This record gives sequence, structure tokens and C-alpha cells, in this order.
Amino acid sequence: MDHYDSQQTNDYMQPEEDWDRDLLLDPAWEKQQRKTFTAWCNSHLRKAGTQIENIEEDFRDGLKLMLLLEVISGERLAKPERGKMRVHKISNVNKALDFIASKGVKLVSIGAEEIVDGNVKMTLGMIWTIILRFAIQDISVEETSAKEGLLLWCQRKTAPYKNVNIQNFHISWKDGLGFCALIHRHRPELIDYGKLRKDDPLTNLNTAFDVAEKYLDIPKMLDAEDIVGTARPDEKAIMTYVSSFYHAFSGAQKAETAANRICKVLAVNQENEQLMEDYEKLASDLLEWIRRTIPWLENRAPENTMHAMQQKLEDFRDYRRLHKPPKVQEKCQLEINFNTLQTKLRLSNRPAFMPSEGRMVSDINNAWGCLEQAEKGYEEWLLNEIRRLERLDHLAEKFRQKASIHEAWTDGKEAMLRQKDYETATLSEIKALLKKHEAFESDLAAHQDRVEQIAAIAQELNELDYYDSPSVNARCQKICDQWDNLGALTQKRREALERTEKLLETIDQLYLEYAKRAAPFNNWMEGAMEDLQDTFIVHTIEEIQGLTTAHEQFKATLPDADKERLAILGIHNEVSKIVQTYHVNMAGTNPYTTITPQEINSKWDHVRQLVPRRDQALTEEHARQQHNERLRKQFAAQANVIGPWIQTKMEEIGRISIEMHGTLEDQLSHLRQYEKSIVNYKPKIDQLEGDHQLIQEALIFDNKHTNYTMEHIRVGWEQLLTTIARTINEVENQILTRDAKGISQEQMNEFRASFNHFDRDHSGTLGPEEFKACLISLGYDIGNDPQGEAEFARIMSIVDPNRLGVVTFQAFIDFMSRETADTDTADQVMASFKILAGDKNYITVDELRRELPPDQAEYCIARMAPYTGPDAVPGALDYMSFSTALYGESDL
Repeated sequence: MDHYDSQQTNDYMQPEEDWDRDLLLDPAWEKQQRKTFTAWCNSHLRKAGTQIENIEEDFRDGLKLMLLLEVISGERLAKPERGKMRVHKISNVNKALDFIASKGVKLVSIGAEEIVDGNVKMTLGMIWTIILRFAIQDISVEETSAKEGLLLWCQRKTAPYKNVNIQNFHISWKDGLGFCALIHRHRPELIDYGKLRKDDPLTNLNTAFDVAEKYLDIPKMLDAEDIVGTARPDEKAIMTYVSSFYHAFSGAQKAETAANRICKVLAVNQENEQLMEDYEKLASDLLEWIRRTIPWLENRAPENTMHAMQQKLEDFRDYRRLHKPPKVQEKCQLEINFNTLQTKLRLSNRPAFMPSEGRMVSDINNAWGCLEQAEKGYEEWLLNEIRRLERLDHLAEKFRQKASIHEAWTDGKEAMLRQKDYETATLSEIKALLKKHEAFESDLAAHQDRVEQIAAIAQELNELDYYDSPSVNARCQKICDQWDNLGALTQKRREALERTEKLLETIDQLYLEYAKRAAPFNNWMEGAMEDLQDTFIVHTIEEIQGLTTAHEQFKATLPDADKERLAILGIHNEVSKIVQTYHVNMAGTNPYTTITPQEINSKWDHVRQLVPRRDQALTEEHARQQHNERLRKQFAAQANVIGPWIQTKMEEIGRISIEMHGTLEDQLSHLRQYEKSIVNYKPKIDQLEGDHQLIQEALIFDNKHTNYTMEHIRVGWEQLLTTIARTINEVENQILTRDAKGISQEQMNEFRASFNHFDRDHSGTLGPEEFKACLISLGYDIGNDPQGEAEFARIMSIVDPNRLGVVTFQAFIDFMSRETADTDTADQVMASFKILAGDKNYITVDELRRELPPDQAEYCIARMAPYTGPDAVPGALDYMSFSTALYGESDL
């Protein structure tokens, strides 16, 4: 005990130390002191398995007195004398008094002889001195100690209670409400304070004394009747009794504090484990979604119809617009949760969280990369397939039209070529038949191009893998076979006519000339009608302009064609005039051709009708292409603004994350403003998506007005959202680390300056060599010798547990804060364990269940169960098992 404490105790004892050997104590006080001091001594002696009955008799030999001092001090006294002579008793009492004096207590007028002689006043005075030194002196409340500290503690604890006013250690306690208030304040379930009455002190005192003895292990040191029947109860007796309440409740409060600390540690552990479970589930769900989606994106099985392929394109749009964005958010949130969990574990001195195999953040990023790789070519494949099907439909329709025209022309030609009408014909008829056949051959030759076009279209349909190629090939083969047969029949008929011609001499030249000129003109008209009715497909203004130019050139040939028509009709009219003039028996028909003037005029009228229809079709297509061009320019105008805006925002966020303008809170505020502005920009992205959908619905496949595609904009937008969310999370974790570890703003700026200095490429990460140079600049002794390499490898395992080969700024400040962190948490848990364990070096399961809330106690017991060895105390845990269970073996 230091000088101050010794002086304070001596000052308080001064009025009591000059004991008058002849003056007797007040009988009431003596009775109270006897009972109180005896009960107080027995509360300690029972720990040694003994007790006293008569305080002045049982301490006379000094043996129980020395035992009492050993129990309350926890120290060993000199070996006592076992003899029963007076000199032996005086020697033992002197050993006890010397031990008391060694504790800084000045004993005045108290000698061993008086104690051995059974002097009541001296014995009580000695016991009071022991009580003062070992039960009251160490009480300290707000820089007051001993009596004043104990009185202040009582006043503080009873202040809220009505009719209780503790001002001293005598009359303030007579009504018993003070004792009841102390019990109710700490153990309200033991006393119904509202039913107590100030005018019933005996009931109040007996209630308090009985409850204290039964539930608080405080022996009954006073009688209620003695206190009520005494005008001024003995102060020493009251102080001794009240000090027992102080020690009982003070120990309970310390145990409660220790339990609260353990509960807090357990709550943090439970929260972290819940975060780990949430991460595992979210990672599993995201990986399962990616596993299901990739085969769908990699499926390149083409469809046979345009409708089916357009449905696939619509499904892909739904995926990009509805299904993928929530998964992008889940992936970003998963990374944020992982980083936050790792930070919390480091702050709790717990090992880093290692997800189960296949669920690392890197595994998710790899799977996501595979998803985007599968997605990359899927849309392009869909559009190419739609183009292919569109081309196939166009070619198939063109094939059907040409085939139908050709089949209509060949209808009946075989029967005509097989006729043997020349056998009974006149010479003129034979000549007519010959000329007619020559005209047919001319017509047949004119159809050669059409047959070749039909075969070429069929070949192209086969090359483009048209689904109905078998029927196309069969029809084409039939046309070709028929064409070969017509050629053979034509050749055979010509030979027959030429043989007959030798027998015939006259032929009507006019009919022949008509037939020769009418046939090609008729073919020209049929070709013109076919061209005017031919379907077309274009994708640009230039293409429709080319078709329009060709059509205008065709219209420019119509006057010459009309002259040819009139010339042919003139030949026919001349024949009619000759027939009428010379009365030729021609029956009004041209033996050389079946093409009549009426047919020529009819086809010519049809051509004239088809020309304005073609004009209208080209005009409508030109308007559609103009509309498509407006759509291209509308999309390009927005894309050329949004693309650079996204790039600029990415660069600005990168600068914020590496520059040191203001505090971390300033940086976080700045980033949140950027995040708000970015979120507010989302309607422009949605508007651009709408324009892109209009372009796709219009089947527009290229856009010369911009280098940005919708895919570029989508990827950039997703990267921008992910980057701002990840950057905000990094700054929040830096704030969390800074506040938890007590890092000042200057230290944080110093860490950031060092990190930025060695981050040459401004990537936000340091390579191993850059990080080593940064550590050396901060004073770390990391040489190139084996010891230095081992130390650097240890540090890298902390800052880069996943072995990615880079160190982020968050990992860097976590390491710096961890290197400088103190061990308050571990010391507090050790102190809490000591309080709960008491004099033992272990804590029982029953004590845990009594001191902790049920859920926390069972969690702690479950965590510690694996660490109890076969040599441990049954149902108990030592400190090593306790610490290992809460913090892991790496922190022992």
C-alpha cells in the first residue's frame, strides 16, 4: 500500500486507535460488532473449512487469526507455533499483527497480550482494522476511497429509490429500505420493492437480511431487532455488512461485463458466418445461372423459317434487357460482400474467408468471362441467319416465278413438236410450217437464258442450305429434262420439215418476216413483263437509286419498242392486204407463227400498265430507305455522345480513386455524386436501346454514321456501373479500416501517396516488385537475402491471399493497419475469461450458461467443443481452448 492509502487509513482509524483499556463499549454496539465481525470472519474461514463461535475466545491462540489473514490476503504467513503455552499463543498473535503492520496499517494500543487474554474491546478493534484494510480500503469510486468511496457507491446505487437517503453508516440504514434498495438495484427479481413500507423497518430489515443470505451468499451479520432498538446503530458493523454487499455486487458486475464482451465477440462471429453462408449461396446461384445460360448462347442450330429466327432474336433481346442486368448487379454485390467480409474478419483478427472450391471471386469472374464470350457472337449469328433466310426466301420466290413462267411457256410444246401435220400440208403450208418451226427455234433459244437462270438460282439455294431444296431440285431437274427433250424434239421436227421443204417451193415471205420480227418482240415484251414484276430487295439508298436508274433507262426504250410494234403490225396488215388483193386462200392465219397482232397489242398494253406500278413500288422503297437512313442518323447522333461520355466518366472515377483530394469522406461523397449522375443518365441508355430496336426491326445491318454499336454501349455501361460500385465499396472499406484501427487522415494520405508513387501505370494495383519498393520506402527492411525474401513472401500471403499477383490499395492499408494494431481485444477477452474463471484456470459449461444469454452460451459451447482435449476438466474449458475457439489457432 502506498503512502497516500496508508495515511488515509490511519486518518480514518485515528479516533478508534487509542483504545481505553478500562472503558467498555456501548453494550448495544458491542453486541452488534460481535455478531457482525463474527459473521464476517466466518464468511472467509469457511473457505478453509472452519469457523469461530466466540470472537474473543477463538482468536486467543492466534491459529485461526493467522488462517483468516491467509484466506483474505491470499498469502502465506510464517509457520505458526503449535504449542499450547501462553508464549506460543503470543508468538502466533504477534505474527498476525506483524503481517497486518506489513500491509501499511499502524496499530496503536493493540498488543498480542490483550488478544491472548481475551480482551473484547481490543479483539474487536483488531478485527475492525483487518476489515478496514482488506474489505473497505480498496473500494474506490470517483477518486474517493475507503469509507467515502463506499458511502458514495451506496448513494449512487440507491439514488433512484423513494424514501432512501444514505448520508452515513448508522441511522440512514435503520428503516431497512437502504439494504432493500441495494438488492433490488442489482437483483430486482429477488425483492418486490413497491410493497415495502418505511414505517415497517423490522420487515424491511429481515427481508433484506434473509434474501442476502439465501441468494447472495452474504451471511446474516446483524439482527433487525438490535438495529431498530438502538438509537444509533454501530457504524463499524453497518460498514462491514454493507462492504459485503459491495463486494458481492462488484464481482457480479465484473462477470456481467466479461460476459458482455464474450457475447459481443460471439455476435460478430455469428454475423461473419452468416455473411459466409450468404456468399456461398449467392455464388452458387450465380454460377448455376451461368452454367444454364452458356449452352443456350452457344446453340447455333439454324431454323428453317424467318419467324422462328425472329423469335430467337426476340428471346435474346429479352435476355439482354430483362434477365442479364439483375445478374450483373448480383455479381457486383457478390464482390462487394466478399470485400466487406474480408475486412470485418481482418478487423476481428480472424483468418481470411476462403470460399469453397469453385466459388472464389476469380472463379465467378472466369465463368462470367465464358458467358460473355458465348454471348459475343450469338447476336451476330442471329442477324446473319436472318439475312440468310431473307435471301433464301427471296431466291425461292424468284425461282417459283421464273419456273412458273417457263412451265407456262413449255405447256403443249412437246405435243406441238410431235405433230405430223406437214404430211398432209400443201407446199405453202409446208413452207409455213418450216418458217414457224424456225421461229419456234428462235423462241426456244431465247428461253435458254431463263432456263440457265432457273438452274443458277436452284444451285444458289442449295449452297445456302435452303430447307426445301429437294423440291426445288426436283422441279429444276424436271425443267432441265423437259428442256433437253424439247431440244431433241425440235431437232427431229426440223429434220422432217427440211426433208419436206425440198418438195415445196413457195413460202410467204411476209408471214415469215412477221414471224421473225414478232417472236423476238414478243420475247422482249415477256422479258419486260417479267422484269417489271420481278421482286427486289435493297438495304441502302444507293441500291434503290440504282434500280430506279435502270428502270428509267428501260422507259427510255419504250418509244423505239412502240415503233417496232407498229412495224410488225404493218407487216401483218400488208399480208392481209396481199391476201385480200390476190385472194390467197390463207384462211386469215399466219402459218409461220401463233403470235397474233391482238396478242402483241394485249402484251404491249400490259407492259404499259406495269410501268407505273413499277414506278410506285420503287418510290415506296425509296421512301422506306430514306426512313432507314433517318433511323441510322438518329441512333448515331446519340451513340456518338453516349460512348465518349461513358469513357470520360470511367477516367474521372479512376482519377478520384487514386488522387488524394480531401478526406475519405470527401472522396466517398464525390463518388456518390458521380453515382447519382450516372444513374440519372440511364434514361438516355434506354432511349438508345429503343432506337436500336427500331433499327433491328427495320432489318438495318450497318451504319456508316457511327463506330459505336449497341453492344459497345451496353458493355461500357455495365463496366461503368460496376466500376463506380466497386470504387465506392473500396472507399467505404478504407473508412471502416481507418476508424477501426485509429488511422489518422495524415497516415491515410501518406499510405495513398506511397501507393500512388509506385503505381506507375495508374492501374490501382501494385505488382510484387512495385509493392516491395513501396514497403522499403516506408522503412521495411526487406533485402534480397533469403531472410528478406521469406519476410516478403509472408507479407504477400497476407495482402494477396488468392495469389492474383497484384496488391490493391485496400489490401495495402489493411496490412499497414494490421501491422500497427494493438492487442486490446485479445487482452480484454483474456481478462473476461479470468473474471469468469475466478481462481481456477478453466471455465465450466454451467458457468457459461449462467453468465451468458442462452443463444450466445450454446453457440460458444458448440464452437469450443472441438478444442476440449481428453485431459481437460470434465465439462470445462481452459483458456487455451477458449481463445482458440473464438479466434482460431493462428492467433494463439
